Amino acid sequence: MTTRREQTSNESRELILAAAAELFAEKGYRQTTFIDVAERSGISRGSIPWHFGSKEGLLLAVLERSVVKVRDSLAEESAEEASFEQLDRGAGAMFALPTTKLFVALLVEALEPDSPIRGRYVEIHNTLREHCRRWLERLPLPPGLSAEALAVTIIGAGIGIHQQWLLAPELVDAEQALAALRALVAGVLPAGEGAAPRGE
Repeated sequence: MTTRREQTSNESRELILAAAAELFAEKGYRQTTFIDVAERSGISRGSIPWHFGSKEGLLLAVLERSVVKVRDSLAEESAEEASFEQLDRGAGAMFALPTTKLFVALLVEALEPDSPIRGRYVEIHNTLREHCRRWLERLPLPPGLSAEALAVTIIGAGIGIHQQWLLAPELVDAEQALAALRALVAGVLPAGEGAAPRGE
């Protein structure tokens, strides 16, 4: 049975993680300080290293929490019968998650040599590709087009759209770009699987 002290500690830890995730997405990892996280979370600055040891430990915990949220979101979209519409809804839900902005914002950090979060990013991308590939394998793809290659393309395009939008939101309409991506994917499927018959 969880004691009141353990419950309070868990609640504080979650508040710190939520605040850090928001700040890392808004300001970037390097620009975010323990003071920023303490102010945003309402938890004392000294509690942060007590829970996570270091700023790097906090970052890894934020990413681990985000990976779990992504997996939970994808699991909610799973169904026995696959269709393009279900895949589309799942992708829409994924790109709407606040964690998506975090992943894009921290991408440069993950690409640094010896980055402590590189492994987490590989795991995140693998999770997204595997989920997308499993859906695509249940749809009638044209001969010569593999579900693996199409999954890589879809995930890469989605991340690229969000990256451009974060850099210049006044110039990039993310919703229209994602709609264009959906139309392109639907266009490679046989008529009746997410696209109108050719010529209509």
